[in-house]
Amino acid sequence: MKILYVSQLHQGSTAHARLLALQRMGHEIVALDTNRFNPGIGVLGKISFLLSVGPNVARLNREVLRLAQQYKPDIFWADKVLQLQPATVVRCRDMGIQTVCYMIDNAFGPRRDSGLRLYKKAIPCFDLHCTQRDVSVADLKRHGARDVIKIQTAYDRIAHFPPPQGWSDADRNRAVSFIGSPYDDRAQFLSRLSQSGLPIVISGARRAWQRALTPAQFQTIYREGELEADAYREGIWRSKINLSFLTKSNQDEFTHKSFEIAGCAGFLMVERSPGHLSRFVEDKEAVFFSTAEECMEKINLYLPDEAARTRIGNAGRERAERDGYHNDHQLSLILDRLRSLRESGSVPV
Repeated sequence: MKILYVSQLHQGSTAHARLLALQRMGHEIVALDTNRFNPGIGVLGKISFLLSVGPNVARLNREVLRLAQQYKPDIFWADKVLQLQPATVVRCRDMGIQTVCYMIDNAFGPRRDSGLRLYKKAIPCFDLHCTQRDVSVADLKRHGARDVIKIQTAYDRIAHFPPPQGWSDADRNRAVSFIGSPYDDRAQFLSRLSQSGLPIVISGARRAWQRALTPAQFQTIYREGELEADAYREGIWRSKINLSFLTKSNQDEFTHKSFEIAGCAGFLMVERSPGHLSRFVEDKEAVFFSTAEECMEKINLYLPDEAARTRIGNAGRERAERDGYHNDHQLSLILDRLRSLRESGSVPV
């Protein structure tokens, strides 16, 4: 299949990983990086982003249509593209191109993300929407989506894999580690763990964590900056305990990071949820917590027990590989749904 893949495609992004997975699966990719069409900085740039208006929006939509006309793809795949005008999606469908919208975030959730005006208007225009949560399936259908598939965020087999043979605590210089963003109450939660005497280490976007933590807390628990690509995988390897949290403001049922940690055979300690419980066996493939007190108790139990952490990390990796928690399998589910829609005659052919 020939796929016109449009997204933010900088090295290390999850969208770029999905593009590479599609290539590995044998598909021909025509890539368009939306970073080329960023609105810029300053007041006008903020207005352009918030309202999805301006010359950058017009240029992006013209380029999508130009590439569609030039390469005649089978599929137009928009991976969280917020500046697509509905008419652009309709034009692609009129050319006989199947249209897919892959959206990791929750456009209708309590976090109230900005810049979604055109995204919401274009919902009825796509042949298929891909989302990771039940509440988003219902929201998309309520806003006119033709078809919706629930998938899960996934690790990437090329980016996320186990450490070299013989890796041990002698190679791990991060005791209780979180690599990510300070959404929800994570800063307060992690600060509480640190204040209890636990050896917490945080990495992520420096400015975001500086805003979320007190100066003393930041000085104590933040280090190494934002870890991406190889540094992110190696950060998981170097962690004795890898913490993972639900993004409640996004109404998430599970978290992307959990599958990436499992893909790296890291020891996963993650917030308990039905989504996680259905994907990992508790205390055998991952360890769960519901409160700060339970998290502290589990950390004190497992931090000195390297054998248990290694056993659980390896079992989590085996489960993730066996049950297809990776891009190759999750993307194949989307392509299978598209094939079914073509065969049913409900999309352009």
